[in-house]
Amino acid sequence: MAEKNKVTVRIAGNEYVLTGSESPEYIQRIALFVDRKVLEITRKNHLLSTSMASVLTAINMADELFKTGEELKETEAELAELKKKYQDLKEESQRNKTENVKLKERESQLRIELTRRETELKEVRNTINTISNKKNNY
Repeated sequence: MAEKNKVTVRIAGNEYVLTGSESPEYIQRIALFVDRKVLEITRKNHLLSTSMASVLTAINMADELFKTGEELKETEAELAELKKKYQDLKEESQRNKTENVKLKERESQLRIELTRRETELKEVRNTINTISNKKNNY
């Protein structure tokens, strides 16, 4: 089981002893955050009691938490969509690479065929020239 840390903090002028498994520094940071939020509320309306300011602070922080949760859900959905698009593009890229290899092989075969045909054509022209020259000599 994690070790429990007890930390004395000051929030809105009152001292509290907080216990948690997080580091004392972390607990102090959280308390300082809450203290600043309560002070922010009391500065806007100095007639509020500490308990009223604390409740408003809790409501504001809950609102932020809910909105952040919704943003997180939206971000996770976008991430899932982007992952799917990435996978689709990766698969398309692999198909394109495979097709490219096939096309290069076909190009090589066609070049060989072209060279063969050019050679045959050369031989036919030579044969025609030879026949033509023989006819002209008779």
